[in-house]
Amino acid sequence: MQSKTFTTGRIRKAVYDPAFRQLDLHWDNKTTLAYKQVPGEVWRRLCSAPNPATYWEDRIAEEYPKGVPMKATGTGPGAPTSLAATTTKLADEPRVVQRRNYPIRPNERNS
Repeated sequence: MQSKTFTTGRIRKAVYDPAFRQLDLHWDNKTTLAYKQVPGEVWRRLCSAPNPATYWEDRIAEEYPKGVPMKATGTGPGAPTSLAATTTKLADEPRVVQRRNYPIRPNERNS
């Protein structure tokens, strides 16, 4: 995973995961926007742009589908994990099936 911190402008930090081709943009108002299917070249151009927010507006905002922001990576129990680890963990958890309660018809009741 690659990241770049910006000291000026509205974008404060950009994180790119080349394995998933996902770009997360952390803004000065504490929000995070995520984009899927972003090529590495777009990431490189964003990092070298004189004004990354303008580049985002012109080349990313309407071009790529939005995604779910990745969690920060860390170590130890309870630490946030990468998108790949979260996806694997969710796939291993059992599914909960919610049953609907339908009224019992008079002829279906047990005596």
